[in-house]
Order: sequence, then structure tokens, then C-alpha cells
Amino acid sequence: MTMEEAEKILVVQNLKKYFKTTFGTVKAVDDISFDVRFGETLGLVGESGSGKSTTGYLTMGIYTPTAGKILFKGQDVSVHALKRPKHIKKDMSMVFQDPASSLNPSKTIGDIVGLPLKIHGMVNSSSEFIEKVAELLETVELPPERFMHRRPGDLGGGEKQAVAIARAIATSPSFVVLDEPTSALDVSIQAKIIKILMKLQQELKLSYLFITHDLSLMRNVASRVAIMYLAKIYEYAPARLFFHNPLHPYTKMLLSSVPVLTDEEEALKPRDVKSTGEVSSAINPPPGCRFHPRCPFATNICKVKEPEFVLTEPGHYVACHLYTEKS
Repeated sequence: MTMEEAEKILVVQNLKKYFKTTFGTVKAVDDISFDVRFGETLGLVGESGSGKSTTGYLTMGIYTPTAGKILFKGQDVSVHALKRPKHIKKDMSMVFQDPASSLNPSKTIGDIVGLPLKIHGMVNSSSEFIEKVAELLETVELPPERFMHRRPGDLGGGEKQAVAIARAIATSPSFVVLDEPTSALDVSIQAKIIKILMKLQQELKLSYLFITHDLSLMRNVASRVAIMYLAKIYEYAPARLFFHNPLHPYTKMLLSSVPVLTDEEEALKPRDVKSTGEVSSAINPPPGCRFHPRCPFATNICKVKEPEFVLTEPGHYVACHLYTEKS
């Protein structure tokens, strides 16, 4: 293993996931590659239908890849979660988008948070179970005396998501997939959940794959960002570069749609690309660059040839004929 490989907790290579339906084959994820380094947050950003949540499910083993590899700490885990070794399942966790649907309404908060402890044999007595669950609830700023015996239906959206986060860290994982963890919450509650997630990352040395449609959220949260559109990744760079030097027209379109509060932020927004059109069908994606039907800079080559990734500056990759033709 090289030094560069040793820095990566997760490596995804040429990953594909196709679903067969009565209408045809849905190419939900179509030949993508990326990595997550130890202790960092990688943001995976795209509109609804881009395939980013499917990517998260593949990473966790909820889906099995059609093709490609997923390496976790150097070990191939490109199989369904049921076939993964127990220590791998213990070391990888996930927070889902909608906490209401991911929490069993008939169970108490204590039972929900503590279930992973029982599954992985991490407690030896009922008193130890209660103690560890209380510690987990305190970690996500939910006083155990108030929440231990309540049920999900008694909680607000932010409180439910805090419970989901407590459950996700119960087994002391090193890697967590965050699938739109704040999108179903009010803005004020979003900020609190993000603060909790960032605090936990520092304290527990967590690595995050943060899936979201909100590129502006990545400015202060992610180390690097991958932009996904219609099952493919089209730009991949350190987060700061997306705001100061976005390259792909789709990235610029996303940034042009970001709401801002100040004139300085407004001045940073791209002017040459506006949000237009809808995401094409994943059953019958456009040939060539899949963004070309919505791209104001599309030329004939964009309609027939898929662009390859080029390195434009250290760590900054883009798949766009505007740059491949220059290279």
C-alpha cells in the first residue's frame, strides 16, 4: 500500500448500479470513482435524481454494485451488507435523510439508540446499556432524563435527527454516510445538527461522505466536493475552489442558484450560467456529455462524445470538453 493509499479510508472505483424496470434499465450510478480520506468530509452534491443517495446505499452495502469496487480501509466490501464481516459493519454507519421514517415509532429512544450496542455485543448488563445510551444522548445534546423513555412521535424533526446521529455513532464507527441529514429540517435546526456533526467529527475522528443537493452547505463543511449529475461525477476538487474557480457549467449552474445574504457573496456567483431545464431520464440518458441538453456552451462534440477527466490545477478535476479540448 502506498502512502497516498494509506491516507484513504474509502476508495470507490468505476462503480455502477443499474436497476431493471418494466420501462427499461435505470442507470442510477454509472462508472464513478472517488475516495474519502481519513478525518475529512467529502461532499457529494447534485440535484434530485443524480444518483448520489444510491451511491451512499452502495457504500453501506444496502445495494450491491452492478460493477466496480468499494474498498474500505483497503478491504474489498463490494458486496451486500449481510455478507460483510461484522467488524466492517460495526465500523461503517449511516444517517438517513428522513429521521421520521428511519426510527421505529413503537420503540423508545433508549431502545433505538442502544440497538446497535446489543447487535454488536458491546454491553454486558442492563445497567451498562443504560449508561452507554445516556452517554450517547448527551453527546448529541439530548438530556437522557428527558428523552430516554420517549418515543419518536413525541419529538421534533431536529430531535429525531439527533437520535439518528446518536444511533449512528453507537458502535464507534470511523466512517459515516450522511444522506441529506438536514434537508428535512428548518434552517435554524439545520445549523444545530451541522454543529453537532462537526463536533463529533473532531472528537471521534470521523470520516464523512456528506450527500446533499445544497452546494452552499459545503463551503464550511466539506474538505473536498464531487459534483454528480445523472449518475456521473463531472467535477471533483477542494471545496474552496468550487466557490472561487468553478469549472463545469453544471457546477456554475448550481452556484448561480444559491441564495446569498450579502453583495460580496452575490459578486462571487457565476453570471454566465443560469439554472434551466430538468434532469434527463436515467433510463435513456443523453449521449455524450449528459449535461449537454441544458448547457449553454454545448457544441457538436458534447452531443456524441463523453468527456474525460482532466487535471486543471492540483486536486481539481473536471470532465468537460471545454477543458479536454484545451489539454
